[in-house]
Amino acid sequence: MKLSSILISIILAFSLLALQGCGGGGAKVNSTVTTTTMGQELQDLEETYKKGLLTEDEYKKARKAILKRYQ
Repeated sequence: MKLSSILISIILAFSLLALQGCGGGGAKVNSTVTTTTMGQELQDLEETYKKGLLTEDEYKKARKAILKRYQ
């Protein structure tokens, strides 16, 4: 009787240790999906600039960032 209690305790302890590793670790996964192409982004940027919504410096900076992102 005492031996079976010890065996059950050992099995329970190992089961809990095994399940502890299944918690996922709290990892944060970030992903970004882009549905536009580089050409479309550049066209949109140019249209925005032509409408006067961006300064020339803002336009150049944004254009450079788009081109760098697609390298």
